Amino acid sequence: MSNTLSKCLPALTECFREYGYEGTSLARITAATGLGKGSLYNAFPEGKDQMLAVVLEEITLWFETQVFAPLQLADEPVAGIMEMFDATSAYFKSGKRACLMGTLSATQCRDRFANHIKSYFFQWQQVLTDTLIRAGWENSQAKFFAEEILASIQGALTLSRALDDPAIFDRTIERLRHRLTE
Repeated sequence: MSNTLSKCLPALTECFREYGYEGTSLARITAATGLGKGSLYNAFPEGKDQMLAVVLEEITLWFETQVFAPLQLADEPVAGIMEMFDATSAYFKSGKRACLMGTLSATQCRDRFANHIKSYFFQWQQVLTDTLIRAGWENSQAKFFAEEILASIQGALTLSRALDDPAIFDRTIERLRHRLTE
């Protein structure tokens, strides 16, 4: 990845996160990144689809290194899940930041990026299920609780933003932590 691209990626990510695919115009992208149209098209010759694909790959890479791998490698599975809650809270800024994957899954462009979206959620669910099994949960219960955790996180993100109350996200994470250790 070029130096220019790596510098503009966080701004590009936040632009898509804030406005979605449809609302992220070239004018918003240039304003957010500080790059002109020519520089953007040099870095992304396929346009906005390529920009979003690169953003989704970066999000996936972050989750693979900061959430999925630590879950898989945790000597103490419950401690690994607690660390997942910490990383997830930090990443989503305690409910102040939307989940781009979740947002895209509910929009018209979902099919265009279905592979990224499905892979992200499937991998998270699978790694979390496996970690719960290592923690002593029975297979079907582990799968159900992993689904509940992901659904709770996604729902709390949506509700926190909709009601402009990030404490909803924090309370949800605390309930999940409690449920894990009861």
